[in-house]
Amino acid sequence: MDSCPVVKNILLLDSEGKRVAVKYYSDDWPTNNAKLAFEKLLFAKTMKSNARTEAEITMFDSNIVIYKCVQDLHFYVTGGEDENELILAAVLQGFFDSVSLLLRSNVDKREALENLDLIFLCLDEIVERGMILETDANVIAGKVAVNSMDPSAPLSEQTIGQALATAREHLTRTLFQ
Repeated sequence: MDSCPVVKNILLLDSEGKRVAVKYYSDDWPTNNAKLAFEKLLFAKTMKSNARTEAEITMFDSNIVIYKCVQDLHFYVTGGEDENELILAAVLQGFFDSVSLLLRSNVDKREALENLDLIFLCLDEIVERGMILETDANVIAGKVAVNSMDPSAPLSEQTIGQALATAREHLTRTLFQ
């Protein structure tokens, strides 16, 4: 077993098993067709599950999959068969909670599609090249909110944190000119 836990993929599928947002960090599925087949079979295995309140775990194709369903979305985190289930569950919970924070607790397919950029930024903050970077939803959502803010937006439409970041940016720009 490696000293650093590795995530093979993070999937966000809709109620029909279609992709909303997916990221693969492993070469276990070399082609897009292989990835789509994996998603289809995994969804077929887990679609009748009652993983609405708490995450569930299953073995699938020699992988550990932790998953959770909320309204019309299905969240999945996949790791190797030797990975620690609790760590994978922490990744899943961090992903779900950060998406929930960013979507203001309105976690459904329509809202997810409208904010797809924020969801992909969440994925980038959680895992890079399979290595887990962060699982704390508040930290993830904070980094995503800072990265996604529009510096040209009027100060009245920015949060206090965004306004302070904009002011800091303007100050540093004027000091270094």
